[in-house]
Amino acid sequence: MENLYSHNIRDILKVELHRHLDCSVRWSTLTELAPQVGIPLAVTSSEQKHQFLITEPMNDLGSVLNKFLNAQKVLASEEILTRVAFEACEDAYNDGIRLLELRYAPTFISEGHPNLTFEKIHNSLHKGIEMAKKRYPLAVGLICIVQRTKSYAIAEHVVDFAIDHKGSFIALDLADNEVGFDPKVFAPLFQKAKKAGLHITVHSGEIPQPESAQWVKDSIEILGAERIGHGIQIVRNTSILHFVRDHKIPLEVCPISNYLTQSFQTYEEHPIRQLINAGVLVTINSDDPGIFATTLSDDYEVLHRVHGFGFADFQRCNQVAFENSFLPDADKNRFRGDFYTSG
Repeated sequence: MENLYSHNIRDILKVELHRHLDCSVRWSTLTELAPQVGIPLAVTSSEQKHQFLITEPMNDLGSVLNKFLNAQKVLASEEILTRVAFEACEDAYNDGIRLLELRYAPTFISEGHPNLTFEKIHNSLHKGIEMAKKRYPLAVGLICIVQRTKSYAIAEHVVDFAIDHKGSFIALDLADNEVGFDPKVFAPLFQKAKKAGLHITVHSGEIPQPESAQWVKDSIEILGAERIGHGIQIVRNTSILHFVRDHKIPLEVCPISNYLTQSFQTYEEHPIRQLINAGVLVTINSDDPGIFATTLSDDYEVLHRVHGFGFADFQRCNQVAFENSFLPDADKNRFRGDFYTSG
């Protein structure tokens, strides 16, 4: 197997398409700010990590999503949101990322923070991103998340907000626990967003349920998804795997996240090689690096160590991510030479 050391993995220039901004808070920032917003910290360092972080496999995705709520309480002001956005971009740049798509759910951040309107949240995050772009050579785009666990009326409000701010959003996403929340319900809203010019990506096919693969197909056919967040459960349905492959729908695969949420029980069982060998377009992503205490390079390290990924594999995945990024061509072309050699 090709020998890659951690510092070489970190030096690989990367594209990331699937990273939740609201779950990308630095550990040092989290522990600094928690007491300031009225969250008492546990006494010991290990207890504090258990309070906020997910570093061992959870029972299921629902357990993981509940853990996110502890860290969400820190996102309590416009100043904090601007800082979090800046630091997320800075951390990404230092990890070798040059094209970065960040996503957040206005409803998730505003929960319990009545002073934070959607407008204030968006402007604060956008401000932090713009500050980072002035300091670092980095292209960044924002994706608006609709939480599928909220009512249709709330989802409609979020979609209208995204459309009204399509100058600073590049896409719309549907996220949260899939069980009991059929994606087809949201089809009119996603069709409306697509017609307004927003790209579409959908969290789907993440959890090990018999219906998972069909949810992926529905998200593509009915919601108009151009990419799928996770989508790994299509390996359980050959016909849908071929459908995704033939329609050239890229998967935003998050290996460490998939292990921590127990989408697959071990890293060895993760189907990323199977998907690539079947001709499916695959990208590599970190999902929630703040809550998982990881970087995108950690996902690369797992793929190198467990699945034998080398530079050529990572380059191929980054080229897939580059070509299928929703960022404007003008932004992407500034970095094309980093991902494609001439000749």
